[in-house]
Amino acid sequence: MLESKEKRAQLRDKANTLPLCPGVYIMRDKAGKIIYVGKSRKLKNRVSQYFHDWEKGSKTSRMIEKVEDFDVILCENEIEALTLENTLIKRHAPKYNIKLKDSKSYPYIKVTVNEPYPRVLMSRKRDSDGARYFGPYSGTSVVYSIIDTLRKTLGLVSCKRSFPQDIGKGRPCIYKQMGQCVAPCAGGVTSEEYHALIRDAISILGGKTGEAKRSLTERMMRHAEAEQFESAARCRDSIAALDRLSARQVAVGDPDAEFDAIALYTDGLASCLSIFYVRGGAIIDKEDFFFPAEKIVELENISALICAIYSAREYIPREILFSENLEEQEYDLISDYLTRRARLLSGQPNHAKINVRTSKRGDARRLCDLVYENARLHCRHEQAQQEKDSSILIRLAQILSLEVVPERIEAYDISNLSGEHITAAMIVCEKGRLKRSDYRTFKIRSLSAPDDYAAMQEALLRRFARLSDKEGSFSVLPDLILLDGGRGHVSAAKTALAEAGFNLPVFGMIKDEHHKTRSLTDGAEEISIAREPAVFALIYKLQEEVHRFALTRMDKAKRKTLRRSILEDIPGIGPVKAKKLLLNFGSIGKIKTADEEALRRVGKLSQRDARAVVEYFANQEK
Repeated sequence: MLESKEKRAQLRDKANTLPLCPGVYIMRDKAGKIIYVGKSRKLKNRVSQYFHDWEKGSKTSRMIEKVEDFDVILCENEIEALTLENTLIKRHAPKYNIKLKDSKSYPYIKVTVNEPYPRVLMSRKRDSDGARYFGPYSGTSVVYSIIDTLRKTLGLVSCKRSFPQDIGKGRPCIYKQMGQCVAPCAGGVTSEEYHALIRDAISILGGKTGEAKRSLTERMMRHAEAEQFESAARCRDSIAALDRLSARQVAVGDPDAEFDAIALYTDGLASCLSIFYVRGGAIIDKEDFFFPAEKIVELENISALICAIYSAREYIPREILFSENLEEQEYDLISDYLTRRARLLSGQPNHAKINVRTSKRGDARRLCDLVYENARLHCRHEQAQQEKDSSILIRLAQILSLEVVPERIEAYDISNLSGEHITAAMIVCEKGRLKRSDYRTFKIRSLSAPDDYAAMQEALLRRFARLSDKEGSFSVLPDLILLDGGRGHVSAAKTALAEAGFNLPVFGMIKDEHHKTRSLTDGAEEISIAREPAVFALIYKLQEEVHRFALTRMDKAKRKTLRRSILEDIPGIGPVKAKKLLLNFGSIGKIKTADEEALRRVGKLSQRDARAVVEYFANQEK
């Protein structure tokens, strides 16, 4: 304790020598590893606060206990400091900082209004192509759900045909019979009529379902007067679907209102940041960011988090509302950063300034309170789920007599199709939850015949040879390895691990005669989990997931070979030349009967390649 106080006093004295200017501070542990990065407009005041004796939050206190030293980088202004802070967090991923996935590209709904028969699509980018964009949304599942609703409600096409070029070239699909598509392919819908449906879709996406409903009602009356009863019935059904849709939408302001509402909830044990996205005066989506106890999230450093979130977006609304009061300088800092980002995205140097504020009264204040309550409930739910997951892992460790609780579990399975495309799959379960970003597959090419044991050994040797990777799925050592198999698989795996120089707990997941999870084995005896419902459910989930993943990847590899043209078996003919030949000749049969001159003239091949094609098919005939 005395040594800790002396170290804190030394760091406090060092902090007191810092200047009162903007900059970034970097906290390091005994090993010199960066564990926290922060920014401040007055470095001396901010950094020295960490080493005073007054009461701090539990998360901050845990971080300070690990600090052995710190560095600072002086900056010209706060914007420069904020930008540098984000860069350093992305580069070093400090333990106590929040690192968002900057690779995530938020999805949008794209309406190609400049086409004769516009399409409603999912897009990852907002391009300057004349199309209308709506969003961003929190995930592709939300986008596809909305698009599916629009298609069923308005009868929009869902196929990949191009109109008007493909009108009359094929029979209408089943969606026409189900009344879920107006079927431009049949030629019964003009471009003008289809554009009217697209305008209704745009109104719905903008939250103006009333306009779409009035437009559909007018068309229904016109169709009824013209005795076009099928078209009138379709409009009627669309109106009923709109009524159901509008009942689920929550209007929160003016029909033209467009802003994001943000709230942060923290209780010392965990934090949650919630964002409600308001477009066209209605809440179109929401997103929750949960942060466990070791991640430091406070209002004082929320600017870095907000800027990190919006740096991954292709669109920023003109207004951002906060539930809590921030310091005046924080409003200005976030506004300046987001305005620069918006100008960069739009390519407009005079893009209007992003207004960042806290609402005090009215509908906006009530919405902010709602966002805060959502953040609180989501945080409590995640904490409860984490406690449940933790208790299951603790019980699993007890059953298997493990030395540590298996926070990271890797499960493996081998799959092949008639001896071909042997594939080993690895899935990861971290703290009781599947971590799909860490899933990996291994193509086993060294085996001429199926051998699950040899394939498992090769996969594990290749996996642990990559443990020295600085980041990624292979850089982390698992606490437990599970195999979809019995004693033979466990023995093979232990041999591979010993060869790689590791001694890790390995267990096989045994299935019964009905191909369902039965028990676990350590290679010597079976360990029943039938009387442990929670543990059984976890093992069953992992066994089914790794089996599914292995089959999916093996099937994908097989499909690639099925799509490969036999022309690619000819020396000198690759995918590009094969495609060109098929386009120019129309079929394999015509290529087989073509002579060298035709192959050179029509197929645009060289003399050597044309001769190779002729010889190949001549040898096949023999």
